[in-house]
Amino acid sequence: MAAAVKRRLIAAALVAPFVLGACGTARVADPDPAGQATVAAEAVAEIKAGDDFNDTDVMFLQMMVFHQKQGLQMTTTAVKRARNPELKVLAQAIQATEKDELAMVESWLKGWGKKTDVDQAPSLHADHGGLPGTGAAEIKALTTVKAASFDTAFLNLFLAHQHQAMEMSKIEKTGGKNEEAKKFAVRVQQSRQGEIQQMLKLMNG
Repeated sequence: MAAAVKRRLIAAALVAPFVLGACGTARVADPDPAGQATVAAEAVAEIKAGDDFNDTDVMFLQMMVFHQKQGLQMTTTAVKRARNPELKVLAQAIQATEKDELAMVESWLKGWGKKTDVDQAPSLHADHGGLPGTGAAEIKALTTVKAASFDTAFLNLFLAHQHQAMEMSKIEKTGGKNEEAKKFAVRVQQSRQGEIQQMLKLMNG
């Protein structure tokens, strides 16, 4: 793929928040008269969570830190190994989004005086749907799977991974207290659904 074309594809991906996941640094405004939602980009540093939060907010954000660090590991491998150019671009777009989201979430937790990592004892997460289920061995396997099988292996694993983010977000939406954290949960659900749709198209293409 020519460098100029590749750059255009990446740029297009990054400004399509509900298609390729740019949810951490964008907000959706009310629909315009034509029924089209407008997106106003907002720098991560400008999104402040405030001081009103509960245990569900903290647990959700800590679990998202854990989840997104896994996602960054997987997409880093995909950028290097994906054979389908569209998958490579998708992985790059997701990387950009999740790096921004991770910085935002960690800043909120630090502002609340909370740890940015999560205790991985399974018994502590029963009420929150459990920790993200993607295992370290599965993530590492992406680095060694045969080249011809990589795209399928990545898509299968990452589909499940992003579905987990959607499930965690449901808990925050119903049990969280902090308004920004709850809005973030909504954006996670919407963007990950868009990513899942794109991945399914790649799998069936």
